[in-house]
Amino acid sequence: MSTETTASVSTHILDTSIGRPAEGVAIALSARTGRGGEWAALGGSATDADGRCKDLPALPEGTTHVRLDFETETYFSKKQAEAQQDAPRVRDSATFFPEVTITFAVNPGEHYHVPLLLNPFGYSVYRGS
Repeated sequence: MSTETTASVSTHILDTSIGRPAEGVAIALSARTGRGGEWAALGGSATDADGRCKDLPALPEGTTHVRLDFETETYFSKKQAEAQQDAPRVRDSATFFPEVTITFAVNPGEHYHVPLLLNPFGYSVYRGS
């Protein structure tokens, strides 16, 4: 939840290769104060059955930049294993992007919803509402 002196962040992921929410994707949240500041790991969570991550840690006062790290390789490896079951592996890797990192600027008092549209060979991100 944002306050007058802090911002807040939420996210969700849609796996566009299957047209469904991406469940179980681990997400790490980091923040820094100022462009040259050091990144501070704040913690993380994972997406729920609806592809949403509702419990990201609060941002500290003075945060100007936020980084979301999405662990996509584990998600796609699991999906590939489920799809292939006893069939031989088609590729050496389940995804071209083993992780996705999104960095963005924030202002105190605002909420930032950052949806990620994801497939094994591409992704798109935008500021949602």
